[in-house]
Amino acid sequence: MTILIAEDDSVTRKLLESILIRWGYVVIVTCDGNEAWKAIQDGNVPDVAILDWIMPRMDGLELCRKIRSKHFNKPIYIIMLTVKGQKNDIIEGLSNGADDYITKPFDRDELGARLHAGVRILELQMDLANHINKLEDALSKVKQLQGLIPICSYCKKIRDDRNYWQQVEEYITRHSEAKFSHGVCPECYKNIVKPDLEKILAHKDNR
Repeated sequence: MTILIAEDDSVTRKLLESILIRWGYVVIVTCDGNEAWKAIQDGNVPDVAILDWIMPRMDGLELCRKIRSKHFNKPIYIIMLTVKGQKNDIIEGLSNGADDYITKPFDRDELGARLHAGVRILELQMDLANHINKLEDALSKVKQLQGLIPICSYCKKIRDDRNYWQQVEEYITRHSEAKFSHGVCPECYKNIVKPDLEKILAHKDNR
């Protein structure tokens, strides 16, 4: 799990880095919003970003908006870290794309709890994305068999796109992952198989 820190205060930055490394996270350390945004654009896309709100050049709120405006190959959980702890500040931060909010000076246990919550949310999002991909893949396979399919009224063969006639099972196998096991239904057994067997037995008896 990779965490990006964007913090201009050296004491807070080093404290965060030390704690996160001790907890087993991979840490990317930056000193302001510009440096953090450059790191992300260079391919260092974190799982979690801890952003100070008040920073020179680019503050945490602007960085948060930039992150949310771009599509990455995975979700980024954003925690805003700041001295701005009023209700309207929290609303503004969350409204601009932050997922969570911690006020300075931060409590180590609270930081750990919020990180664990963020990791759980990321795992749920990834699981959901995987399920959606599987569902879309399944739907794409189903769609291959949608539409008008020409079928012979007598022998029930199906005409494919190349104007060749195929058995139903051959056509479905080619256009999906379905497989067939052959059997005899009760109606066919009564009307076809049983009379044929009786003819064979009668023929043997007459020999």
